[in-house]
Amino acid sequence: MPTIDMTLDELRQYKGTNPCPVDLDSFWDESIQEMKSVHANVELVPSKFQVPSADCFDLYFTGVGGARIHAKYLRPKHASEPHPAVVNFHGYSLDSGDWIDKLSYVSLGYSVLAMDCRGQGGKSEDSGSIKGGNTYFGHIIRGLDMGPKHLLFRQIFLDTAQLAGIAMELPEVDGTRVGAFGESQGGGLVLACAALEPRIKLAAPVFPFLSDYKRVWDMDLDVSAYQELRNYFRQFDPLHEREDEIFENLGYIDIQFLAKRIRGKVMMAVGLMDTVCPPSTQFAAYNKINAEKQVVIYPDFAHERLPGINDRTLEFMCGL
Repeated sequence: MPTIDMTLDELRQYKGTNPCPVDLDSFWDESIQEMKSVHANVELVPSKFQVPSADCFDLYFTGVGGARIHAKYLRPKHASEPHPAVVNFHGYSLDSGDWIDKLSYVSLGYSVLAMDCRGQGGKSEDSGSIKGGNTYFGHIIRGLDMGPKHLLFRQIFLDTAQLAGIAMELPEVDGTRVGAFGESQGGGLVLACAALEPRIKLAAPVFPFLSDYKRVWDMDLDVSAYQELRNYFRQFDPLHEREDEIFENLGYIDIQFLAKRIRGKVMMAVGLMDTVCPPSTQFAAYNKINAEKQVVIYPDFAHERLPGINDRTLEFMCGL
């Protein structure tokens, strides 16, 4: 079996390298309470895109820190009520995609909510006042020097959970039958969402990003999606005098440490030739999931289209 990382047996036993902050659980408990205290002020605006089978809206809500977050919302016109819903998260620096991509789930009688991440390619606001870091990329390190509460991915993780909670409260949706799916950054956000909103029933992450940052560094794969880690050290800590501190702070937004909170059923897909999100980093999170789970292995594939995975994901979501 091809490998750029560990053998499959080693991957199934791997527990991660990045240090875990000692107060991680209380940090996220307090963060969830902050999220729940925010008045979301949900707004539905009919979209210019409309089709006979669905009502399509631009949905806006207020997240932590006051940012207005945007999501595409598609509601089937003739589905039974209440009915299931799925939330979808996109890849790094991209956006929520085209409306047509969601219609396969509408055809099942499901509502669909697809979020634009703050400050990336979509319509969501990035309202944080942060020293250092950029907006379109650089989200891992954004806020790193201001303490863990200022980490941008803390806010984005909370946005995913808040959106899922909003979906569960929609009158047309059965709040006990909500799933989440996404690839790469979207896969990492699926796991974060299912951890911070444990009512998520089904979660389908594909080659998840945002896991085990120290392992990425040790493998010298802090290029491509993780290049900002190298950029940060080169610009702000060239002698690595703060290396331990930096990786511990990144531990607050490391999905492997949130995975134990997941209660829903998980189906993860991993390509064993992935050099963007190395398989070991993905298994660091997968191996910490205590809920019912399965992993779909693509031995010869990297961070690319995995044949058949969209079909498998849709079939998996038929279990809602």
